Amino acid sequence: MTELDEVDARLLELLQADSQQSIAQLSKALGVAASTLNDRVKRLQRHGIITGFTAKVDPEALGLDLLAFVFVGWSDGGIEQEFLRRMAESPAVLECHHVTGAWNYLLKVRVPSTRALEAFLGGELKAVTGLQRTETLIVLSSAKETMALKPYVAGAA
Repeated sequence: MTELDEVDARLLELLQADSQQSIAQLSKALGVAASTLNDRVKRLQRHGIITGFTAKVDPEALGLDLLAFVFVGWSDGGIEQEFLRRMAESPAVLECHHVTGAWNYLLKVRVPSTRALEAFLGGELKAVTGLQRTETLIVLSSAKETMALKPYVAGAA
């Protein structure tokens, strides 16, 4: 892991809040020369800390009003690769996490409606041969939802 200092940590915070900020704006906010800041951004990209820049999109503006988490379980490990392939191809699956406990995977799913969720569960998910059980949680509201990460800075309080 690349060691980050306070400037790197603050730079990452600012970029995660708004990646459209110019180097000049970031330079002013951080009190660091633009050329130095540009070098820092390139170094963070080179080391794989910054992996890209994307736009945040409001799912409801796209008609994707329903958010659900789906626990998935099976006992035959031979189905895992097929399951992962299908989940990677599904536009409804935003995240797919291998988890500990009674379940094999946890999915984060966005769809337009309960009818679309039913179609996903019955059509895409349960089409995986060997899948034994699922448990679906529908999100009523979200008090916090973020992708912003706070980096660990050695020596910082």
